[in-house]
Amino acid sequence: METATERRRFVLASWANVLGNLAKIVAEGIAGFLFGSVALLADAAHSLGDLVASIVVLAWGDSRFESADADHPHGHARIEPLTALFVGAVIVVLGANLLYESGQGLLDGGHVEFSYLLLGALLFSMVDMYLVYWYTIRMNDGVGSTALKALAVDCLNDMYTTVAAVVGVVGIALGYPVFDAVAGLAVSVLVIYQGVEIGRENLSYLAGEAAPEARRDEIRQRIITHPKTHGVHDLAVFYDGPMLEVEAHIEVDGHLTLREAHDIESTLVQSVESIEDVGDAHLHLDPGGLGEWKDASEPPGEN
Repeated sequence: METATERRRFVLASWANVLGNLAKIVAEGIAGFLFGSVALLADAAHSLGDLVASIVVLAWGDSRFESADADHPHGHARIEPLTALFVGAVIVVLGANLLYESGQGLLDGGHVEFSYLLLGALLFSMVDMYLVYWYTIRMNDGVGSTALKALAVDCLNDMYTTVAAVVGVVGIALGYPVFDAVAGLAVSVLVIYQGVEIGRENLSYLAGEAAPEARRDEIRQRIITHPKTHGVHDLAVFYDGPMLEVEAHIEVDGHLTLREAHDIESTLVQSVESIEDVGDAHLHLDPGGLGEWKDASEPPGEN
């Protein structure tokens, strides 16, 4: 039931991004076409990329909620950072395009004519993107989707680019058309930086990067606080998609019966997997003080 609710929230947030970007494109595109505003047409074109990214998240990212199957025994969680990585790449490309357009505007001095309708279209776009951002963050609370998080960042980027366009339009009204290009240059650098950060974060999920030391210590403490645990070694905590995978060898009394050892292992697995963001825990019980066969001078069974 919890998964079904999370999936519904994910789909609703994805649709909000699709429709929000579509509304922004229509408003800015019509105003830009009617009044010959290159700034608004460029911002609308920028939102076309955002629309594609949000459609991809809607159509592709939803599969993260599919259950494990024979082809994907650990589920489909890795599809989400891959989707977010796509969004990050789109943000970088659009930021680079905005950087180029701003540079061109700085060189030619800008040719946008002021109109209150242009300003109205930009203000509509800002409100539109803020509402989509707020709704995405709200829906993602409890879902923890990296793809939705990337879309929310993209909504902020859209607000920043729209602010730059507003500065440019106001500058034109005051007789300083170069404002548009200068603001665009500053915002484009921020957009590229955020796109790179989204890509870097999600590449770490896909590459199986080790968890932060604080998370590793938290898991170690959860294991060693069990009354039957004598120690822990070979602890590995790493990302499998956006979730954490845990592997560890647990030292226990070597005189325990097989059933007693099994019960301890089951309790520890349940305890570790109850930690936030932990997906699977693979724990192996060792007799305390025996050491590891891999550390022995001879392989087991040869003496």
